[in-house]
Amino acid sequence: MRSHPIARCVVLPLRNFVIAGTMLMAGTVSVGAQTMPEPATHQRTRAEVMHELEELEAAGYNPSQGDDGSYPADIQAAEEKVAAKHRAERDAVTSTGGNRQATPSP
Repeated sequence: MRSHPIARCVVLPLRNFVIAGTMLMAGTVSVGAQTMPEPATHQRTRAEVMHELEELEAAGYNPSQGDDGSYPADIQAAEEKVAAKHRAERDAVTSTGGNRQATPSP
């Protein structure tokens, strides 16, 4: 039984090419899935950090006390006060914003 010369010259190399291409594509997809970048995080500006510190100081945090043994508790209490203030402000805007009626411009 003789094999056809066309099978040796065309079909076998074509089959090997298809297999190699499939393996390459599968490898590329798995590498892409493994290296998904994290969502970009917002880098806070100096002004934002200073504003946050001012809010914490207004809520009772005093950074000049240093590590006096109550550090974690006092900053966490100030952060909770600031968060509560922000929630109250957001709730006030939401409750008044939903009830407003559009006024025609003159």
